[in-house]
Amino acid sequence: MRGYLQPALKKVPTETQTAFSKLSRHRRSHLAKAAQTTLVKASQWARGDAVAPEVAEALEKAVTAHLAKKKS
Repeated sequence: MRGYLQPALKKVPTETQTAFSKLSRHRRSHLAKAAQTTLVKASQWARGDAVAPEVAEALEKAVTAHLAKKKS
């Protein structure tokens, strides 16, 4: 039984990642294009998977800006 001594790792997405995954596919593709990445990479980021730091930062900024615009 290999691996039973280590705790299971659980991916916990941030509020921004959860908000991104709740958007429509059309809006997610526009935000991914604004972040200069693909929808596949953006979806991986939203699930909490590992992506390049530059991609994660760009998506974070794009989603934050979209949510701020939506609130006002």
